Amino acid sequence: MYFLLFRYVPMWGVIISFQDYSPYQGLWGSPWVGFEHFTRFFSNPDFFILFRNTMAINLLSLVFFFPLPILLSLLLNELRQKTYKRIVQSIIYLPHFLSWVIIVGITFLMLSQGDGVINKMLVALGFSKIDFLTNKNYFWGLLTLQSIWKDAGWGTIIFLAAMAGIDPQLYEAVKIDGAGRFRQMWHVTLPGIRTVVVILLILRIGHIMDVGFEQAFLMANGAVSEVADVFDTYVYRLGVRQGQFSFSTAVGLFKSVVGLLLVVGANKLAQKFGEEGVY
Repeated sequence: MYFLLFRYVPMWGVIISFQDYSPYQGLWGSPWVGFEHFTRFFSNPDFFILFRNTMAINLLSLVFFFPLPILLSLLLNELRQKTYKRIVQSIIYLPHFLSWVIIVGITFLMLSQGDGVINKMLVALGFSKIDFLTNKNYFWGLLTLQSIWKDAGWGTIIFLAAMAGIDPQLYEAVKIDGAGRFRQMWHVTLPGIRTVVVILLILRIGHIMDVGFEQAFLMANGAVSEVADVFDTYVYRLGVRQGQFSFSTAVGLFKSVVGLLLVVGANKLAQKFGEEGVY
């Protein structure tokens, strides 16, 4: 019922991307304009900037964020003291439950040029202050670091569950052959969770056009707008603030279609390499 009411039924709303939608005329009374909004979007100079920023942020996340939960899971799996292991897990899970408002607030407290803790430490050590929050060169990296701190620990849950399902006899067999802890991880643990890694990677590739509205919106400012504007903030600005419902829906539909094609393509590629894939 959840997916029917909140996922499938709202899909009918995408038809307004082919209309000049007006709330007063309704879904069926608004005039049809075909692909006019898509043509306008692709010919808009903002398209390249939005595409570049979205892809850059997501590629950084894919390269630096995605492998970290796997690495953390491998390290946690090697802990033999259960009490210590649970304490560490609880600590690294905690940031996931903080809202982006709190995360961005902590970032401002740490990195602001005037009263930021990091800049105060730099001044105390004899260095100059760094404008972390208003320098375009740092913006994409800051978003990646925030995502890592917030969700890397939470991402270990699935991988640890997959590791728990590995047959202990496999570890005993490689121990007999003289394998150390690293060899056990390389030849038993990683192959044992490979299917889960591939599935999550495919799903992650499907979200490569999504940055996350809250984080990008809260971190953006006038000085970094050139690198901070992504599809999600663009849809908010045109759809919610300016009332261009049809145009913003067309942008959202473009993102969804690209995500679907990427998932299908990545799934086919995974199957060619002998993996099960998502379906």
